[in-house]
Amino acid sequence: MSVSLWIAATVVALMQFLRVKERRLLPLLALFLFLALAHSRDWWDPWQKVFEIAAGVAGLLQLFVLPPRHSPPEKS
Repeated sequence: MSVSLWIAATVVALMQFLRVKERRLLPLLALFLFLALAHSRDWWDPWQKVFEIAAGVAGLLQLFVLPPRHSPPEKS
């Protein structure tokens, strides 16, 4: 995937965060930012792996900030 797509996703997430001030968007913003940084590096650059790992951590953090899904009440 091209770096410009990750940058565009970062900008859109930043605009959405500034619009609604929802803190749950911050890990998603970090995920897109770290992926843009990782894809801007060459494959032999050690920082490329660091940014990929940081993106994975941001993705896992996103799971913790999302509200749990509740099952709908059963009909009797």
